[in-house]
Amino acid sequence: MATMTLAKPRPQVRGADLPYDDGIPLESEWHVAAMGLLIDILRYHWREQRDSYVAGNMFVYFAPDQVKTRDFRGPDLFVVKGVRDNHMRHSWVVWEEDGLTPDYVIELASESTVKFDLGGKKSIYERILKTPEYVVYDPGPERLRGWRLMRGRYEELAPNARGWLWSEELGLWLGVAAYRFANQSAAVKVLRFFDEDGELLPTPHEAATQRAEAATQRAEAATQRAEAATQRAEAEAAARRAAEAEIARLQALLAQQRGE
Repeated sequence: MATMTLAKPRPQVRGADLPYDDGIPLESEWHVAAMGLLIDILRYHWREQRDSYVAGNMFVYFAPDQVKTRDFRGPDLFVVKGVRDNHMRHSWVVWEEDGLTPDYVIELASESTVKFDLGGKKSIYERILKTPEYVVYDPGPERLRGWRLMRGRYEELAPNARGWLWSEELGLWLGVAAYRFANQSAAVKVLRFFDEDGELLPTPHEAATQRAEAATQRAEAATQRAEAATQRAEAEAAARRAAEAEIARLQALLAQQRGE
């Protein structure tokens, strides 16, 4: 009777042992700044939430063999919903994250990456990771395209009249807008998020500026109210003095008439 030899279980690869830096810099200063801007905005927008993870330019490992094949770099921005622990990570390791994969991905394309972003990488998110929404923005022609997973296949999203794309996953609009980075002399076109009503989601700095402006406006309004109250009090005091003077005049006139 032949004996059956059981295969040894494959050792589980630990996320801590996986590389998280491929040594390849982002395409340009614009790519670095535009990616950081989007991440900062979403993290600030969800600052009270603990179950949404936002990161970018980070490896997403869905299979241990990736450490050998290195078949694609991490997305420029991705969002994972329903996380248990929102701590900082070197990479997103699916088998250590309850099997969670990105729910939303943005790729900032360049002349050297746009073909892969629209082809092989898009196929990975569609067929393997099953990412519900995938977006590619090519800053050269300022072309924004997005897809939503429908019945297992990506269907392209239709932009609105402004060219924005609606995200069911985020509950936000994504569109192109002008933005001037700190220490830059001119504004450039970047991606920005907008709420359901079309209001721009602020960066942390913009939000702080808005709060400061609102506080200044409240202070100015309070000063105006105080000045108005002072003017009313002065007017009332002047009217009271005039009334008292008139009473005194009438009393004097009456006394004079009685004396005569």
